[in-house]
Order: sequence, then structure tokens, then C-alpha cells
Amino acid sequence: MSENHTSTASTPSAPRKKHRNLAQGVVADISEQIQNEILKPGDKLPTESEIMRIQGVSRTVVREAISHMQAAKLVETRHGIGTFVLEPPPAQAFGIDPDTVITMRDVLAILELRISLETEAAYLAASRRNEQQLQELRAALDALLNHTPEDGDAISPDVHFHLLIAQTSGNRYFYDILHQLGTNIIPRSRINAAKMTHDDPAAYLERVNHEHEDIFNAILREDPEAARAAMRTHLSNSRERLRRIQESNEIKSSSDNTRQ
Repeated sequence: MSENHTSTASTPSAPRKKHRNLAQGVVADISEQIQNEILKPGDKLPTESEIMRIQGVSRTVVREAISHMQAAKLVETRHGIGTFVLEPPPAQAFGIDPDTVITMRDVLAILELRISLETEAAYLAASRRNEQQLQELRAALDALLNHTPEDGDAISPDVHFHLLIAQTSGNRYFYDILHQLGTNIIPRSRINAAKMTHDDPAAYLERVNHEHEDIFNAILREDPEAARAAMRTHLSNSRERLRRIQESNEIKSSSDNTRQ
């Protein structure tokens, strides 16, 4: 009795799983033909009957597969005519919506991404820089060093310096990615870092500027390894400062909850 009951209970789910896998197999096969340009935009897919014969599946499976491909905008069906391959959508530009970077954990995650990118950008900048680029970096660094807390916006000179390094790397993709990350996310989140860690603003800026000087001097010497290390130190220190802020906030939140 027990065996019969188990068999009966499991029977309805098995065909559904098989059916779904078969449809996915048809989608994968046709998608691969589209990617390999065996089927090109504007080409008409074989008829349902032909796909059934080629794939060895039922009409229901074929229709489910076509439905999936329609949803993915790989194909479109023109009633009474057939199903046709669509033009691929334009490639999406890299982007991170600043509105999705909400918590301190989000900010830390973005900073970790910057560490991986900017250390290599600094390495390449030290390897490839020319005299004009070096002069531009020197001017950007001077703007940072001459900035005081009373001057207001301390972010723009910082961002400009980092973007120039990315530009000097000779790889435009470093610049494209860091342009968005640097101007839209990290600066807005770091603007009160000194205040939140109870640091003296002048002392905070002095430490940060010393880190920038180390990066520049390594690029000046055309020392790629030193440039990479200096950039990693600088961004890792920023990460540590933000991590301390996060821990402080969590302790405060926990204390407030306890008192309640």
C-alpha cells in the first residue's frame, strides 16, 4: 500500500520536469544557432512540425520553447506567416545605479571593486605615462594638496586625480567604468568620512593627500609595482575607515535596541 501511494503521488510531477527540460533544450539549441549566426536576424525559423521532427519533441514543447524565446526577445511570431529571428538588442553600457547603493555595505562593496580596478590602472599608468600626462597629474595633485577643509568641495579634486590615472593607463575602459563609480557613488558616500570617524578634518586630509603623493611619485619614477601598491594602500585605508564607521553604527544600533 505504501509503495503504491508513493508511486501515485510522484507520478504527476515527473512529466512536468521532463517537459520543462525538453523546452529548455530546444531554446538552448536555437539560441546557439542565433549566437553562431547560423540563424541570422530576419531568418524564419523552421515550422513547428519541422522543429518537432529535428528535436524529437512534441508540439507542446515546441510552443513552450518559442514562448520563452519571444519573452527573451530572440524571436517574434507573425501570425499566419511564421516565427522570425530578431535583431539583437544594443549592448548595454556598464552602469551601476547610484540609487541602489544605499547601505554602508553597498558602499564597501563598490570600494572593493574600485580597489581591483584602480590598482591595475595605476600599474599601467606608471608603465605608459608620458610627460604631458605626468604634468596633468602633477597639477591635479597640487590642487589636492592646496585644498583646505574651509574650501568646501574636497571631492572634485580627488575624483579628478583618480580619473587622470585611469586615463593615463591607456585603457579607456578603466576610465569609463571609474568615471561613473567615482563621480556618482563613492564621493557622495565618503564626503563625511572624517566627521563620522571623529577625525580632525585637516589631519584626515593630510593622511589622504600623503597617500595620493605616494601614488604620484611611483608613477613619476615609472615604477609600476610601487604604483599598484600605493593605490592599494590608499583605497584599502579608505575601506578601513568606512568599515570602522559601519562597525560604530552597528554597535550604536545594538545599544539603542538594548535600551529599548
